[in-house]
Amino acid sequence: MDEKLKVIIIGCGRVSVKHLKAIETLKNILTLKAVVDTNEDAAKKLINGRNDIKIYNDYTKAIDEIKPDIVAVTVPSGLHFRIADYAMDKGANLLLEKPMTMNLSEAKSMWKKSKDTGRKIAMGHIYRYLPLVSLIQKDISMGIYGKVTHGSIYVRWGHDNETYYDTAKWRGTWKSDGGALMNQSIHAIDLLLWLMGSEPAKCQAMLARRVRKIEAEDTGLANIELENGALAQIEGTTATDPDDHRAAFSIFTEKAQFNISLIRGKPKLEIRDNKGKKLNFRYIRRQFKEGGLFSFKCALNPHLGIYKDLALSIKENREPLADAYSGLSSIDTLMGIYKSAKENRTIELPLKEDFGTEEMIGFLD
Repeated sequence: MDEKLKVIIIGCGRVSVKHLKAIETLKNILTLKAVVDTNEDAAKKLINGRNDIKIYNDYTKAIDEIKPDIVAVTVPSGLHFRIADYAMDKGANLLLEKPMTMNLSEAKSMWKKSKDTGRKIAMGHIYRYLPLVSLIQKDISMGIYGKVTHGSIYVRWGHDNETYYDTAKWRGTWKSDGGALMNQSIHAIDLLLWLMGSEPAKCQAMLARRVRKIEAEDTGLANIELENGALAQIEGTTATDPDDHRAAFSIFTEKAQFNISLIRGKPKLEIRDNKGKKLNFRYIRRQFKEGGLFSFKCALNPHLGIYKDLALSIKENREPLADAYSGLSSIDTLMGIYKSAKENRTIELPLKEDFGTEEMIGFLD
């Protein structure tokens, strides 16, 4: 790019560190101009004494003064809409952490504004940016492996009250965070359905709060029927060991099966055709050829891939890999799952009416 894109980060919590590292790695195309947080100590800790990065406690003032090309929104989920809406009105593109919003109407509004203004929204659906994933998605969508039959995911991402939920009042609340499915599992759900190549048509779900002292669910299960007839099964929980984070995906087709997992930070991939032949190295070679070493660095910090893809999408005037529609679609799916659990019935998707997490308040009491 001829000029570096100006970036500001709004929200200086845990995930902002990954944003900062990604921007620094991509310093040839991006420059961080400011960080915003109502907690000045958190902002100072993030930038670690750098005097070339401004600190603000008001996101409107930061956007108005800096006039950024990209606004990274890493605040609690319940605040996403108002900040993203203001940023797009002021001409900024977005890197928006998941989930997009906490209700369907706001997600639809954000998606429509992105379409109407041409502003790009790159969602923090990090799994789309892991090595090999895009190649697998492309081959499945082209029908190389025949019909998709079914798929499943589990996200066993333990968080306890002492070191996680109790450190911020908004965590685990229906208004600002949601539970294990909404917060910890949404990007995994996005990846599963994206790889399976079809929109959800129906869902059934159950929620429980078993061991964590939070308002929302610490455990959730869902079954989804896709428009193409394939079936998907979802498990998400934070009621497991906080030191043993595990996520795994399995997708089955007529001619192959795909197993992807992340166990205690270590990725594992196994691709086999219907004769048992392992196809891993075929994809690794293709990834090196098409994406080089950089694409494998994204395994350590997927935000690298998100930022680079967003920057190129702005330059090339195309949609990011995890675009505004992916954010809307995932919210529609999650709201359908929550509605199904609350009403104890099968829900048709996409939803025809608005639904938000605040409607779940009191459900598990």
